[in-house]
Parts: sequence; structure tokens; C-alpha cells
Amino acid sequence: MDFKPLVTLLAIVNPLAIVPFFIHYTQDFTPAQRRRTIVIASFSTFAVIAISAILGLQILDFFSISLQSFQVGGGTLLLIGSINMLNAQPAEAKSNADEVSDAAARASIAVVPLTIPLLTGPATMSTVVIYADKAHTFWQHAALVGYGAVIAAATAMCFLLAEPIARVLGKTGINVMTRLMGLILAALSVEVMADGLGKLFPALLGR
Repeated sequence: MDFKPLVTLLAIVNPLAIVPFFIHYTQDFTPAQRRRTIVIASFSTFAVIAISAILGLQILDFFSISLQSFQVGGGTLLLIGSINMLNAQPAEAKSNADEVSDAAARASIAVVPLTIPLLTGPATMSTVVIYADKAHTFWQHAALVGYGAVIAAATAMCFLLAEPIARVLGKTGINVMTRLMGLILAALSVEVMADGLGKLFPALLGR
């Protein structure tokens, strides 16, 4: 079984790096409200990954986008995300202050901004679609959806243990973990881009 998609998704989603955001957004929540937020955020993360795995290629076909072009674009997004992470920022952190405030006002922070875009965003979705194209059997697609469940479980675990994690690692520890994951993601993004460019321009591979 190929675990590269799982490693890539763990590097991109990186729920450990989102722990400070979770603590900040839920600081005034009751224990019950915090638990509900964890459940919704974890399920939403799984749903985004599963839908991308099952319907992502059909969506590309609908818009007449080649997978090779999507690989190059997705690899670029991964590279940008890895650069953010090397600067100790979450790969998918794209919300502005107004969006965060509005989301909090609607009591929907579990979905926006925690799930989208902090946990799963364009880079995550494009990665899942790229790996979905490489899955040629039912079980390979099922494994990809299963990896979504693993990511959701990791997210729930990190959020459940948010305060102890923050105390043990501290800001510096979380930053170090984020940078390490960013380095892994940078290498994977180059591989994705190289594969896409090689298919778009066979001459680059000497064919």
C-alpha cells in the first residue's frame, strides 16, 4: 500500500499547526461547545478530502482542465504552502480578519475558518485529485478516502489535546514542527510539478 498520499496530506493539513488557532477561536466556548466544534471540524475535513477523491476528476472534466495542468497548478500551490510553513505559518492560512470575525459571528468557525481554509484548502483539494488520478482500482480509491478518515482522526486528537500540546510544545515547538512539515511538503511539491511538466512537455524528459 502506498502511504505517500497520507504523508503528503498530513504535511499539508498539519493539524498541530492549527492548534493555536483552535484555542484562540474557542477560548470563550463551553466544554460542550468545544467538543461540538471538534466533531464538526473533523467531519468537515474528512468530507472535503472524500469529495475531492470521489468527484475531483469529474469536476476537472466538466471544466475541460487536463490533469497535467492541474498537477502543475496544484504543485505550485503546494510549494507556496510549503514556503508559508517554512516561515512557521499554516499552509492553508488565507483568511483575513473580516472573514474570521464574520465566521465567528455566525458561530460557524468549525467549518470557516478552521476547516476551510486553515485545515483544508486549494492545496489539499488539488493534492487529493492528483492522487485520485493515480488510483486505478476501487481499493486504491477507498484507501484515499480512508486517508481522509485518518486525517480527520488526527485533527480531532490534536484539537482534543490542544491545551496540553500548546503547553508542552510552546510556540517555538509548534513552529519547529511546522517548518519540518514544510520541508517535506516542499520536496513533495517539486515531485508533483515535475511529473506534470514532464507530461505536458515530453521534450523535458528527452522523449
